[in-house]
Amino acid sequence: MSYNPVVWFEIYVADMARAKAFYEAVLDIELKLLPEPPGIDMGMEMLTFQGDPTRAGATGALVRMDGVPQGIAGTIVYFGCDDCGKRTERAVTAGGRIHTPRMSIGPYGFIALCHDSEGNVFGLHSMS
Repeated sequence: MSYNPVVWFEIYVADMARAKAFYEAVLDIELKLLPEPPGIDMGMEMLTFQGDPTRAGATGALVRMDGVPQGIAGTIVYFGCDDCGKRTERAVTAGGRIHTPRMSIGPYGFIALCHDSEGNVFGLHSMS
């Protein structure tokens, strides 16, 4: 792997205004609205932790989506890969299962969600 494996994270929240105020106060940053890609309605609200793609480390977002819990299991780490569809097949072979098959996120590429062998949910991201 020629890059850092974690490329994105999501922290799921119930009250976006409260979570925004919390993280902005604690980290002394400003979170920015990330609109959904055109033509895609995933029913979510996202505020991003701003980042610089030329520097090390991953960025991510606070996410509010109906039906997705927050709390102790409310964080998803996304691993970058060449083809998230093929990697989901590997997850199943290795003892996990697919939560959400490969899907387009518009100009941001593709994602898939899987359960690992312990039941944890993780994400895969690819541009193709």
